Amino acid sequence: MMRMRWDPLRAWVILMVCAIQASEPAPPIRFREIASQSGISFVLENHPTDRKYMIETMPGGIAVLDYDGDGRPDIFFTNGAEIPSLEKTSRKYWNRLYRNEGDWKFRDVTEEAGVAGAGYSMGAAAADYDNDGLPDLFVAGVNRNILYHNLGHGRFEDVTAKAGIKSGDWAVAAGWFDYDRDGKVDLWVVHYAKWPPSSDRYCGDSARGLRIYCHPKYFEGLASTLYRNRGDGTFEDVTARAGLARYSGRGMSVAFADYDQDGFPDVFVTNDNMPNFLFHNKGNGTFEEVGLLSGTALRDDGKAVASMGAEFKDYDNDGLPDIAVTALAGETFPLFRNLGKGNFTDATYRSRIGPLTLKHSGWGLGLFDFNNDGWKDLFTANSHVNDRVELFEAAVYKEKNSVFANVGGVFQDVSEAAGLSLAKAHRGAAFADFNGDGRIDAVVSSLGEPAELWENVSPEPLHWLIVRLIGTKSNRDGIGARIRIGDQYNEMTTAVGYASSADWGVHFGLGNTATISKIEIRWPSGVTQVLKDIKADQVLMVTEPK
Repeated sequence: MMRMRWDPLRAWVILMVCAIQASEPAPPIRFREIASQSGISFVLENHPTDRKYMIETMPGGIAVLDYDGDGRPDIFFTNGAEIPSLEKTSRKYWNRLYRNEGDWKFRDVTEEAGVAGAGYSMGAAAADYDNDGLPDLFVAGVNRNILYHNLGHGRFEDVTAKAGIKSGDWAVAAGWFDYDRDGKVDLWVVHYAKWPPSSDRYCGDSARGLRIYCHPKYFEGLASTLYRNRGDGTFEDVTARAGLARYSGRGMSVAFADYDQDGFPDVFVTNDNMPNFLFHNKGNGTFEEVGLLSGTALRDDGKAVASMGAEFKDYDNDGLPDIAVTALAGETFPLFRNLGKGNFTDATYRSRIGPLTLKHSGWGLGLFDFNNDGWKDLFTANSHVNDRVELFEAAVYKEKNSVFANVGGVFQDVSEAAGLSLAKAHRGAAFADFNGDGRIDAVVSSLGEPAELWENVSPEPLHWLIVRLIGTKSNRDGIGARIRIGDQYNEMTTAVGYASSADWGVHFGLGNTATISKIEIRWPSGVTQVLKDIKADQVLMVTEPK
């Protein structure tokens, strides 16, 4: 919630340079909102109180997964609970699962699937942790976590206790990755801070009777937890052994990529008003924290911002995964460009994201090619933290979502033309091609109001490919695999933006390319696979060579 100083002259010079670079318009991006007509009626119940408990501001994670194996992505929403009991005392607090029945129709299958949940839920992470071909689901929450094993036939089983997953800390987000490359995905859980329900600090202007959510500085941070997958349905807490226990932060989200191309997945964790963490995977079961050393902990001005969500992807098609972050108004949405050899540079202004986001506050985000032109665009779910911010600061609480078109590594704000017209207290966002037309759609949650489902109706018929991986030596989802098509590089991950997840494969926009001459896949096992002369405009199932 801190403000950084903005140098208008510096910003103007960079803006002019970027304007020259981005003089050509991007192919149009268009969305239309169809949640109500699709059958999705979910409302995120954060249970706001006059006590202004910090947890009220932060729920909203979403997971997209094909839970029943019919080839259509389904949608899972996390939900809140009563405060201070942290119990789901009514059906309105249930987490919700909506089955995609095709033709933009969804059906609430929460009860029959057994995923209504318990406690005050925040984040969700989907992946097939037992390599049985069915995506499983982890739900992070305030002092209560849940691990669901997918039984097939549309049902899940709560296996939290017998799997060895702990509760007791305030978890915001989580993600799956195979840190030791043993073919079984492991679980990283991000914690925010120590928070007993009895906590009742007053923040704001008591003379005016203006109580607000407290600044993060009043909350003592916690370390993330790393669970190693034993392969027998149980997990081992290896946080201390991996060298992570001493790194306490106010964690918000987690993202994974092999930023130094050594074959081992690395981990980026956003922290609220603290330096972000970048954990370099040393390949021997341990990590070293290199945020400051790598240039990803802070913006160039050296000030910590309210880092929310993160995407760890290659935005400029140079073959190296970069890091995009959402933050609060006045802070910009930081963008760290990977220079190689373990170093990043602050590209927030050079990419033009800086001036375009200066007045926005963001939570969920996604780096996906929404117009299929071969460059990943940026979608952000926007809103401030404090619902009373307009009374004491030149900022707004409820905002419309944004989409920034990527033109050769420089961004243009095309939100208005894209049709993103609803101002709400947006939080989580997840992405998938829900109707099989090759265009990436978005689903967004917002506090106290109906969720949004944005159908991508971008008009230009450019080509695309979705690659779905089936590991044999690697984990079943192929999480951590690196895929190259021409100048585009993607890594298979199910971690998305803020406290959210998407388990459906890897999307490429191909522009006018109807036949792909070469696809190169480097599996987590180390196996390299090359496919040639592949037709575009399909979901391509690829099995790892044995």
